[in-house]
Amino acid sequence: MEGATDQVIERPKWKKVAYGGMQTGLLALGFSILLLTTSQLSVQHFSRYFLNISLFMCGLYNLAPIYHTLTRSISSDSIVALTVSLLIVHLFLHDYSGSTIRPPGALKNPNLASNISLNASIVASVLVASRLPSRLHVFAIMLFSLQIFLFAPLITFCIKKYSNRVHLGFSFALMSMTLSVVYQLHGMLFVLLLGLLLFISVVCPYWLIRIQEYKFEINGPWDEAKLCFDITE
Repeated sequence: MEGATDQVIERPKWKKVAYGGMQTGLLALGFSILLLTTSQLSVQHFSRYFLNISLFMCGLYNLAPIYHTLTRSISSDSIVALTVSLLIVHLFLHDYSGSTIRPPGALKNPNLASNISLNASIVASVLVASRLPSRLHVFAIMLFSLQIFLFAPLITFCIKKYSNRVHLGFSFALMSMTLSVVYQLHGMLFVLLLGLLLFISVVCPYWLIRIQEYKFEINGPWDEAKLCFDITE
């Protein structure tokens, strides 16, 4: 009985260590991919990014108690409804062909819709984190959400810019990992997610290709004038 009690007590500590190791591993993997796929990223830029992220993590840890009590006076139903609405906004406004932050060497900043999508996802993460039991949980979920919504799109954009084949393989690996995790959580959610992925990735492109044969062009006086003779003569 004593051994069983010790095992129950020690299990949360191992979970915390494993989760912290996963966070560190994701950051290290992301920086490694940036170094391998981006020619504009030098060691100096890498050091600057690492310093900024370290300062950002310290600030996030200090703000965790505020996030923990941010929505204490709001009902859980309102939090759930607002979180779902913000995540839907994120899904519709996210720039799937670009990055949420400016990649190294890029000249253009992300568009307005991408910034709105990013802000919606961060606010949704804050709402979810405010319902967690401790500030350490709040810090962990906020850091993980920033890695997913802010850092991961930059990594996928750099991979896509480096090689389309690598990006395709990375996308399939990510979908397989997500499906395996969802399958362990709930079987019905796994079926719904798999059906949604097949519908978006296979059925919708097939419909788009098939309806091209019904496309026709309407001509009229609003079209640009076309010359009936050769102007070089």
